[in-house]
This record gives sequence, structure tokens and C-alpha cells, in this order.
Amino acid sequence: MNNMSRFFIAITFILISFQQVPAATTEKATFAGGCFWCMEAPFDKLPGVVSVTPGYSGGQVKNPTYEQVSAGGTGHAESVQIVFDPSKTSYSKLLDIYWRNIDPTVKDRQFCDVGYQYRSAIFFYGEEQHRVALQSKAALEKNKPFKGPVVTEISAAGEFYPAEEYHQHYYKKNPLRYKYYRGGCGRDRRLKELWGSAAGH
Repeated sequence: MNNMSRFFIAITFILISFQQVPAATTEKATFAGGCFWCMEAPFDKLPGVVSVTPGYSGGQVKNPTYEQVSAGGTGHAESVQIVFDPSKTSYSKLLDIYWRNIDPTVKDRQFCDVGYQYRSAIFFYGEEQHRVALQSKAALEKNKPFKGPVVTEISAAGEFYPAEEYHQHYYKKNPLRYKYYRGGCGRDRRLKELWGSAAGH
């Protein structure tokens, strides 16, 4: 057997070996909870989360801009799309974090941001996520530490449109402006009123 034959046999063996390794499986979750700058940070460092992308979901306008969405009328909500490894973190865990970072008692607003584009919403992918989301909301209604009803929308996910680049990882790129906005909007104060020591967790 010459060297060329050995080479092709080795390459074939390597290719077969790669084919036998199962591809990593990821899933998506999309949540709306007001300002997407503030919704990115809670999920960003969670083990098992591959990426968190601020964007727009739940509306009818294709390829919307920030100016269009923030003005209202597109049907979209500021959202985050999370890609995660279900072998390392569960959809239920993401929902637990989601609830404790929003005010689920108000309709068409979150904190200082007012309008349908700032509604709280869970956009589910497939029947299993739908079931888990409904179950999570029912459990929250039963055990919530606040009096108000839970009015967060649960809807099938449609097209997700990533926001402009300057919105991606805004809390990291502009930490002082982010901190000023978050404080001025009263987000953490209201979360603490709702959730106590579990706020933001």
C-alpha cells in the first residue's frame, strides 16, 4: 500500500468518525419584557445560554427599525431571543428568570416604558413550550408574592427580527448610560416591590 492510499484511508476514517458524533442541539426562547437592554443582561451569563439577541417580535411589519417599533403601530414588542442548550438549562429555568425580571401585573407597559410595544409576552416555539409556559403562568398565579393578576401574554412565536447592532449588548458597551436609564426608569425598585429578595434572579 503506497503513501497516497494510506492518506485517503486516514481521511475517510476521520470523516466517518465526525459523522458518528451527534451534533449539538439547541433551542430558542423569545421573551418580551419592556426595554430589551434590560432583558438581555439577566440571561447573558446563565450556564447553557449560547446567545441572547435583542430584537422585535409579535408584529406584522417586516424588518422593522427601532424607530418604527418604539413609535408603535408595528405590532412588535421589544424582545430578546435566547438560544440555549437544553442539556444544561431548561426552558422552565428561563421562564423562572423571565418572571422575576418583569412586572407581570401591567398591560401594555413595563416600568417607565408605555405602549403595546413594551408589553410583556412569552412567544413560544411548539406545543411543548406552550404547555410549559401555561404551566409556569398557572403556578405563578397560585404562588405569586403580590396581589395583582398576571396579564402577561402567551402567544405563538412568529418571525424574530434582530435589533440594530448598537442595541446588541448595550449594557456592556454603555454601562453608565445603561445604569442611568435602568435606575431612572424605576425598574429595580418595582422589581423589588413585586419579588422581594428574588427580584432579578
